[in-house]
Amino acid sequence: MSRLYTVRMLLARNPGFPEGSTSRGYELHLPLTPDGHLDVETWRQRRAECTVRRFWPDEPDRHGQLVHGRHGWAFSYEPGEADDEPLFKLEGHVFRPGEYVTVRETDGDSLVFRIVSVR
Repeated sequence: MSRLYTVRMLLARNPGFPEGSTSRGYELHLPLTPDGHLDVETWRQRRAECTVRRFWPDEPDRHGQLVHGRHGWAFSYEPGEADDEPLFKLEGHVFRPGEYVTVRETDGDSLVFRIVSVR
């Protein structure tokens, strides 16, 4: 069983954010394989520990879970899917600094985040 890693992602260059943003992002706790992919088997065993914190200026932090449902992987902050933030092809991502992850916000906008640390 893999250990949990802390992955920090910051908003990359996006429309409205030509330089990205160091004050907008996510901090994840998730299991990774030796090559940096999501370890799905360990996630199944340790779901409750696979958490996300969304931080955004002028908004309270949102705390939730990494979930997998009929629409794939998402960040979920409350029961049900209404507040879920789907993740684009998460199972194919390598979690290492410099890589990018796309998150679809609850308002429907897709934003790109750059992984800045994995520890």
